[in-house]
Amino acid sequence: LAGTGRSCGGRWRRGQRRRAASGAMADPASVLDGQATVDKGENSRMASFVGAIAIADLVKSTLGPKGMDKVLQSMSTGNVQITNDGATILKSIHIDNPAAKVLVDMSKTQDDEVGDGTTSVVVLAGELLRQAELLISQRVHPMTIMDGWRMAVGAAREALIASARDNGADQAAFREDLLNIARTTLSSKLLNKDKNKFATLAVDAVLRLKGSTDLNLIQIIKLPGGSLEQSYLEEGFLLEKKIGVGQPKRIENAKILVANTPMDTDKIKIYGSRVKVDSMDKVAEIEEEEKKKMKAKVEKIKSHGINVFINRQLIYNYPEQLFADAGIMAIEHADFDGVERLSSVTGAELVSTFDHPELVTVGEAELIEEIMIGEQKLIRFSGVKSGSACSIVLRGASTHVLDEAERSLHDALAVLSQTVKETRVTLGGGCAEMLMANAVDKLVPQTEGKKALAIEAFAKALRELPTTLADNGGYDSAELVQQLRVAHHNGESTKGINMDEGILGDMNELGIFESFKLKEHVLLAAAEASEVILRVDSIVKSAPRQREGY
Repeated sequence: LAGTGRSCGGRWRRGQRRRAASGAMADPASVLDGQATVDKGENSRMASFVGAIAIADLVKSTLGPKGMDKVLQSMSTGNVQITNDGATILKSIHIDNPAAKVLVDMSKTQDDEVGDGTTSVVVLAGELLRQAELLISQRVHPMTIMDGWRMAVGAAREALIASARDNGADQAAFREDLLNIARTTLSSKLLNKDKNKFATLAVDAVLRLKGSTDLNLIQIIKLPGGSLEQSYLEEGFLLEKKIGVGQPKRIENAKILVANTPMDTDKIKIYGSRVKVDSMDKVAEIEEEEKKKMKAKVEKIKSHGINVFINRQLIYNYPEQLFADAGIMAIEHADFDGVERLSSVTGAELVSTFDHPELVTVGEAELIEEIMIGEQKLIRFSGVKSGSACSIVLRGASTHVLDEAERSLHDALAVLSQTVKETRVTLGGGCAEMLMANAVDKLVPQTEGKKALAIEAFAKALRELPTTLADNGGYDSAELVQQLRVAHHNGESTKGINMDEGILGDMNELGIFESFKLKEHVLLAAAEASEVILRVDSIVKSAPRQREGY
């Protein structure tokens, strides 16, 4: 019996050790660094939902024509930005939550791809996750929710495509569509008061691109002073530099050489070396040799048959004098953006060496002259080789106003340039969202199981966008959205919210249109980002890297 007891005791202890070992293997935290953390199950999902919803709530109040602005202040430099642009707000704040970073990246992608809708896409993703949180609390599995959402996205996209119209073949009607899109985009920006003027500026600038999406050909110049209504479109190219002393201020039929070369490259500047001379005559000889080498470089530049020389770097006094004697206009210290833009606008090749003039392509312009805008001198290039180039001059009371005006105008230009490629347009004012929500609602009775709950939740999230629009305008959102829902149910599919009067209105008559590509991208991007966050069941935070000596 004693032996049997010892045998049983041994088996019990071995079983305990095996169970302890298997338990250690089952817990990931036990094999990670001591400073690493693992959040699993409900905790990780809650952290993801809370972070993403908080980001959506942060920018929600900026949505729509009645949206409010945010003041962004840097704690290190003290710089202040005033904006209601969702992408600008999100990329300016430090975020530690991984799910929130997914929404921030999605907003940046929306900004890069379409240019506008950065707030809408974040708000829609946040509302989807809010609905998902409620479904999970009702014991609906995340995979079931995602299956229902995919069905809802398909129905919503079909409804959006069916509601879109295309006037790409009719130039006059398409131009009017572009003007309406520009006005709708600018309605939620600082330029709302002068949206008709700036919409015309933006459309004229984009149509000059003739289908190109290269916005580098549209230069935006900000000049403090005056008011926003004094802004205008300048055909050609403006360079914020001054012409050299004693050089011609006006040149017709310009042949332009654009370069990035050091004009003092032949000076003796070997750091750490010394040159000893026994008289001032030797110093004069060294200086004379330097001048000869600089003159030889100038002669090589002149051999290109040009009358305008633009350099990224400094030109210095002696070469500038040589250019002036030859009747060549020399412009120095044009920044990198200016040089690259000038190169593409004038058709000039950007060069650094001048030994083979026959291989270099020089730029052309009908007229180059110095002009004054306000109290600032600029150089205007007219009749450039790339006729699509133009400059928009913004005037404003302060740099903060000009910065926000530039962001607003850039959004409009980006949306319009994409609409020129994808010419379909759809209705704004919450109309498109309600159309999609109704299409998704019709799918609910046809779906069995818990997927129907997810589809219904997707429709609720879509209706939150017109709800937020009404809330930001100070209107009764519950009343307006229900009226809008009834109107669409009765076949009035062009109805939306008239944000000027706080009532329902016909979006066709009011001219409130948005780009089809923008709406489609908002729908797909928000659904995909929400799905990515919904898939998360664990958050593993790695240990910080140890630095030697600390």
